[in-house]
Amino acid sequence: MKRNLLSLILIFIFSQTMAQSIADFLSVPFPTAFTVSNDGKRLAWVFNDKGERNIFLADSPGYQAVRLTDFKGDNGLEISNLIFSPDGRSLVFVRGNAKNRQGEPANPALLQENTEQQIYILDLRTKEVKFFASGNSPLFHPDGTRMVYLQGGKVYLRNVQGTPGTIAPLFTHRGSISQLTWSPVGKKLAFKSDRTDHAFVGIYDLEQQKLSYPETSMDHDGYPSWSPDGKYLAYLRVPHIHNQILFKSIKTTNPWSIRILDLNSMEAKEVFRADEGIGSVMVADIPAQNERLWWTASQELVFPWEKNGWVQLYAVQIGNGKVQRLTPGSGMVEKVQTSLHADELLLTSNTFKISGRQLIRLDLKDKSTELIADLKSNHWSPLRTVDGIAYFSSSFERPAWPMILKEDGEKMLAADLFPKNFPEKLSKPELIDIRAKDGFVSHAYLYKPKDYQEGKQYPAVIFLHGGSRRQMLDGFNYSIYYSNADAMQQYFASQGFVALTLNYRSGIGYGINFREAENYGAGGASEVADVMAAADYLASRPDVDASKIIPWGGSYGGYLTAHVLAQAPGKFLLGVDIHGVHDWNNVIPTFNPWYKPEKYPEIAALAFQSSPMFHVKNWKEPVLLISGDDDRNVVFSESVELLEILRKQGVEVEQLVFPDEVHSFLLHRNWVKAYEAAFEFIQKHIQKR
Repeated sequence: MKRNLLSLILIFIFSQTMAQSIADFLSVPFPTAFTVSNDGKRLAWVFNDKGERNIFLADSPGYQAVRLTDFKGDNGLEISNLIFSPDGRSLVFVRGNAKNRQGEPANPALLQENTEQQIYILDLRTKEVKFFASGNSPLFHPDGTRMVYLQGGKVYLRNVQGTPGTIAPLFTHRGSISQLTWSPVGKKLAFKSDRTDHAFVGIYDLEQQKLSYPETSMDHDGYPSWSPDGKYLAYLRVPHIHNQILFKSIKTTNPWSIRILDLNSMEAKEVFRADEGIGSVMVADIPAQNERLWWTASQELVFPWEKNGWVQLYAVQIGNGKVQRLTPGSGMVEKVQTSLHADELLLTSNTFKISGRQLIRLDLKDKSTELIADLKSNHWSPLRTVDGIAYFSSSFERPAWPMILKEDGEKMLAADLFPKNFPEKLSKPELIDIRAKDGFVSHAYLYKPKDYQEGKQYPAVIFLHGGSRRQMLDGFNYSIYYSNADAMQQYFASQGFVALTLNYRSGIGYGINFREAENYGAGGASEVADVMAAADYLASRPDVDASKIIPWGGSYGGYLTAHVLAQAPGKFLLGVDIHGVHDWNNVIPTFNPWYKPEKYPEIAALAFQSSPMFHVKNWKEPVLLISGDDDRNVVFSESVELLEILRKQGVEVEQLVFPDEVHSFLLHRNWVKAYEAAFEFIQKHIQKR
């Protein structure tokens, strides 16, 4: 008897030891900043390994990964803007964090050192890292001896081999500068100069030391793109939309156009104008990059257009204005990558599987498309190498990882770095459509509990993404923020929860009518109906305990969590609101600086009625509020004010605050703490029932 009891105790202790934690689910290094050398022989990327960020290199043909830097610790210092020098012998990168409106760089680790963005040059032969300048957005001159960059809103040019020291801006200007691009031989630098309600394309002539704005307007000009011979500069002209705030539906407006500047005559002409109606709005965040115009060898311009309700690629012949659609099917082109081969573009899209991401090769000669890699996994950020194509890849079983696809098959880069403690046998998501009471259909993924048993009822969680211009995938996401959320949903499933991840209306990936849904966001909060419908769907399932349904999410997901708790007392057990929006009128000015609620009373009234605060008097269920107090997206006071009101109403509120932390937590340990706190809060209340 004693021996059997001892055996049971040992089995219990062993099972507890083997139980995997939230930290295990968040243990996989996350790759970013993928880049390839000009000759296609070298790949580099950044791994964020539990907050420790370092640069890795892999050379053709073996692609054996080598760590180039030796930065230690979960210190919150980001590494970005990774680019090879033209000769491939060095890497430039930016390390450090952006500043808030008070001019303070993010510093959640409370480091007693300068944490602002700084540019470094890494010698690939010696692995020596040399400080170059404070700033960001580095861009090599075509000759490789100089580099332009931004610092404090001004443009600087320095010799790569120069000694750090005081240096004057390249030129004097007004406005906020971005989208730097050199002419093919480097005699001229083009850029966008943003003036709030209009923007110019500017050109700085390096030889003549002359700044000019060749064609000014009251519109938003931007995305300058040089022709391969340097004779023309193409750019977009997007009309200003008066009093249009973000987070409100817009499907039509004054159409945008493409213009071309002849550098010889300095005269510009329109070569394309979008049609009235659908497609007249230039979508701001798709493709997700600083380029929107790509030249072909035959003097055509490739550009994104939403003419058929999907962001796809078209080409226009600049001589006669003839337009041709290049990408077939129903789906969006989310990102476009130029190639080592001038006659192709590499696309990240969801055309072949709307719930994921695929790679497409676009042949610019015969205008054909080809699927790259299989549909079993998700793939993005493709790069052409001399002997294959590299990309990031994920599945529901494995978070993002760098891969190389060659004739002999697909291979994981740095496979030995994949953690041994990452859980196996994860829950495969089931795709589900959910119809709201107004008839709108949203989309979701359902993760069943580990060791699922028919006839048993489980508690359920609903994850609500941020954005709202986001799409959760049928595998781990390509953003670290949402990859972490996917890991948390899998953790919930491992702990006996039914976990639902909802793609509610106003997100991307499903076309213009889904993204620009009527009355969404600050124009009526219609997407709240999708969350209510998701809860009703779960409550109708025989395997869900309808008294234990819990919404959780961050940013826009926190906004929706707060909304449903305030609007539907008794429907949910509790909620977890991570840096959520609670009053649109406090948050909109972050994205639209011109907006002042008192100046626009009608907009402000509707925005408030579309906010959780409008319904807050009904709120009864417990909530956990989590936020960093240096949040640059959702002002920290949103949570402070909500906490005060809920306390007065006698609502149970717990809070977790990360000092000096930003919106997307920079410290890995803060992600772990936030998720552990959320799970403990949920478990505590489930056990009370």
